[in-house]
Amino acid sequence: MTDYLVRATAADAQIRAFAVTSRELVEYARASHDTSPVVTAALGRLMTGALMMGSMLKGEQDILTLQISGDGPVHGLTVTADAAGHVKGYADNPQAMMPPNSAGKLDVGGVIGAGVLRVMKDMGLKEPYASTIALQTGEIGDDLTYYFAVSEQVPSVVALGVLMNRDNTVRQAGGFILQLMPFTSDEVIDRLEQKLSQIQSVTALLEAGHTPEELLEIVLGEFGLTVTDRLPVSFHCDCSRARVEKVLLSLGKKDLQELIDEGKEVELHCHFCNKNYVFPVEEIETLVKAAGTKNKAKQSG
Repeated sequence: MTDYLVRATAADAQIRAFAVTSRELVEYARASHDTSPVVTAALGRLMTGALMMGSMLKGEQDILTLQISGDGPVHGLTVTADAAGHVKGYADNPQAMMPPNSAGKLDVGGVIGAGVLRVMKDMGLKEPYASTIALQTGEIGDDLTYYFAVSEQVPSVVALGVLMNRDNTVRQAGGFILQLMPFTSDEVIDRLEQKLSQIQSVTALLEAGHTPEELLEIVLGEFGLTVTDRLPVSFHCDCSRARVEKVLLSLGKKDLQELIDEGKEVELHCHFCNKNYVFPVEEIETLVKAAGTKNKAKQSG
């Protein structure tokens, strides 16, 4: 496995933990969307966080969506993830630029600006669970930490990082999430806070060659770390020509007939993977006829 995620517990299950390396999938997203360095960092952090949050979902069909809307140059980011280690995402303005921040780092908070984070979980119920919070810093890790505290009442630490090469490809990407269970003792909390104050940044740890297991060992080793699961992760878009055909047919027979009469081919675009699907007039005619035949068969049956 190259990009992968681990789940673990520590301090006799008083702490649950997640860690992931995501360099390859963040680089895939960068290449697919031709994102600027600061947008790559923003989108990469959000996808990395979504992967770990997706692994918390219970059902195989459950879907998590994280959506950031801000007044910064990127305007917005949208990411979805599932429990199987799949993630996909896109930026509204992939080429947005921003000068480095005061520390000389990529200014993720600046390119996002002030705004909101929406967390949606589709768990097969009538209505998906949805929560909206105000962005705290736009640095994404801080905002997800705040979301867990306010919306799920779970004290958490979310650390995310993306490091770029000079040629603007992705050098490192990954992160970890630590969560305290309701029965966590004050002693464990105090020790963990002290330990976290001594930890290097995620990107520094990844650049030093540490694996997800080692990231958690560095933070939680003294608490008795137990890795419970490992899961490969990847950028995965489930769009297909068959699914796009269904979207096209949803326009309705009248609108499709107008397109046919005008002799216009139709091009539909997937925001997540940046693929285009082109349907010539002849193919649209075939789809409309097939749909009509199918409907007649249903009515007669």
